[in-house]
Amino acid sequence: MDHYENFPVASWLCPPRLRPAIAAIYRFARAADDIADEGDAPADQRLQDLSAFRHDLNAIATSARDSGRWPHVFRPFRAVLHDFALPSALLDQLLDAFEQDVRFTASARRYESDAELLDYCKRSANPVGRLLLHLYGMQDELSLTQSDRICSALQLINFWQDLSVDIARERWYPSVQAMQQHAVQATDLQRKSESANAGRMVAGYVLQARDMMTAGAPLARRIPGRAGWELRLVVQGGLRILDKIEAMGYQSWRRRPTLGPADLPLLLWRAWRMR
Repeated sequence: MDHYENFPVASWLCPPRLRPAIAAIYRFARAADDIADEGDAPADQRLQDLSAFRHDLNAIATSARDSGRWPHVFRPFRAVLHDFALPSALLDQLLDAFEQDVRFTASARRYESDAELLDYCKRSANPVGRLLLHLYGMQDELSLTQSDRICSALQLINFWQDLSVDIARERWYPSVQAMQQHAVQATDLQRKSESANAGRMVAGYVLQARDMMTAGAPLARRIPGRAGWELRLVVQGGLRILDKIEAMGYQSWRRRPTLGPADLPLLLWRAWRMR
């Protein structure tokens, strides 16, 4: 299945020796996310499949035989997991987040507070950045903290970019707290709405994501070589989406802003300016 992304995944900018490992991590996360999110399977079936997916992860982590249901994921991932000694706990956190997504959607549960939403980001996004830092051999506290800020910012940016898609599917990421603070009703986030209150709420979320991304961005200057340039483009891709949300009056529940080829020169220029 093809997926639109705001940032390059295992592109030519990645160090060649790490490219297969990065692709394998992405493939693992994408396959699990698809189980949780794609198609028409009921929630019980999604949770059963995620449990089976976790079982296969545990199998390859212990050099046991997996089920063979996802050979495109676990066949290459087995070698990567052992060759790079990837921390399995980070992979488990990703699966925990995907299971939570299924349960929240099935029960029409919403995040009560922004703190609860950020806790979800801690498990749904931050582990990916920490896995990449593990590959780069960077485990100092500053790098981990900045990576977490970038990854949480990217997750939040994805939420506010995808409001029009997620709300139509009954997936709500604006917290109850934020909606009450800005007097936003569910009807204010429907495609035909031009709610000023909803716009102010999204503007606050955009500012939060921008501040988080800016706080984490110095990491891209410290990672050497191609990997650092890759992260520069990831950072700038996220910030560019925030620019586009702002340009549409923060009404991203009406239309989904995306990046295209025309954005590339600006992204490259901004990435270069980060030097």
